[in-house]
Amino acid sequence: MMIKKILIVDDSPFSIKIMKSCIPKDNDYEIHDASDGRMAIEKYKEVRPDLTFLDLTMPVMNGYQALEEIIKIDPRAMVIIVTADVQIKAIEKAHELGAFAVVKKPPAKESIEQALKEANQYLMERG
Repeated sequence: MMIKKILIVDDSPFSIKIMKSCIPKDNDYEIHDASDGRMAIEKYKEVRPDLTFLDLTMPVMNGYQALEEIIKIDPRAMVIIVTADVQIKAIEKAHELGAFAVVKKPPAKESIEQALKEANQYLMERG
């Protein structure tokens, strides 16, 4: 299975723009976005993305809460946390809740491409 649909969740329109610019253009990804955790869950149900990039610090519902809900909807959900908070505790908590990886903010093109590659590989191996 290849990644086709991507959901980007961040309360900053600027961050969403940066994320979009980091995603390689040559793969024809279908990209959706949401601006808080609650909207992320609605969008997730509606779009069923293959991969979700999720910010942790957001109003209404934070990334941890959204991650928990998304994993309840789909235990096989592929979620990559994008956060400025890369303390060990935050990373461990994200992994415990079911995140696939954590990428530091602001994201670099290389780190997003690498995350996409690893996610794709994992999905193909998992089948």
